[in-house]
Amino acid sequence: MSSTRVAIVGAGPIGLELAVALKQEGIDYLQFDASSIGATIAWYPLQMQFHSNAERLAIAGVAIQTADQQKPTREEYLAYLRAVVLQHDLKIRSYERVLSVTPSVSEGPGGRTARESSLPAAPDRPGASLTLGMTSGFELRTSRETIHADNVVIAIGSMHRPRLLNIPGEGLPHVEHYFREPHTYFGQKLVIIGGKNSAIEAAIRCQRAGADVTLAYRRADFDPAHVKFWLLPEIRSMVRDNRVRVMTSVTPVEIKPKSIVIQSVDDGSLTELDADFVLMLTGYEQDTSLLESAGVEFSGDAKAPRYDEATMETNVPGLFLAGTAVQGSPVGRVRVIVENCHVHVPRIVNAIRAASRHASAQP
Repeated sequence: MSSTRVAIVGAGPIGLELAVALKQEGIDYLQFDASSIGATIAWYPLQMQFHSNAERLAIAGVAIQTADQQKPTREEYLAYLRAVVLQHDLKIRSYERVLSVTPSVSEGPGGRTARESSLPAAPDRPGASLTLGMTSGFELRTSRETIHADNVVIAIGSMHRPRLLNIPGEGLPHVEHYFREPHTYFGQKLVIIGGKNSAIEAAIRCQRAGADVTLAYRRADFDPAHVKFWLLPEIRSMVRDNRVRVMTSVTPVEIKPKSIVIQSVDDGSLTELDADFVLMLTGYEQDTSLLESAGVEFSGDAKAPRYDEATMETNVPGLFLAGTAVQGSPVGRVRVIVENCHVHVPRIVNAIRAASRHASAQP
């Protein structure tokens, strides 16, 4: 069985930043990703521009340079991540999925005594213990082999699958949950469900590409807190000039092969709209199966994994969270993004070093 001191699961921006930090500290690690690096960013819309500026998106002390000194696009940021990997000679086991993470519990000498967590007991499990007693690392089962790791860092993000509305017709071939590019909808009647960043950007770009766009949103109006500041004036001007139709305070109840039925939130009345395509941009959810396999506890409506902010360690000793994986599946505003996750890296590195010093001091 292969072994390593740290296993990093996920090769997004913060996972890569952590790999650089561990390498610079001389800490042995292996890094895995079920796809390629920055996989979540890779399925962002073509030429999407980030909300954050280049300085806040930069990792591992490597500056991002763009041709126009503006916020990076999807393509520019993916190229930047590739450059970071090459510059630091990071070895990533891409397209190797980690299937399970199982703590190894030791009853005898050689096990690691679990550190007391500062987390309170879970509200839904008030009597639950937040530690596992004596542990001797983890067994990771991947799509290729089984590996032993002293510590594991889960950096898998939080956007693994669409948040479905569970309405009839949601799985029809003309219904899509990811916006890739506007050309697909040229000359077509497109109904977009949603009213936040993704939906509004899709509406603007598809209208410019020649689509007949209707935007259906469950709220009474767009919330500036959820929309990039440069998109809001644009969509409002399109609505004013009748280039995009917006229906507010409505929710979809059924999708048919060539139409969609939406219902008023206020009075329950139904309206059927012609639709060649339906773009359901209703948010995304985290796949928690890997965290569950390791025994991580969750809390709140977002089912966010529980961890100590000072160390990023979960209730499972030696298992840490990094990046947007900490937020679970947010129901409202997304507050955890790349730019406010950089602090996770030094916290994890310091905690792993402290644990090693503690272990070496034991008789």
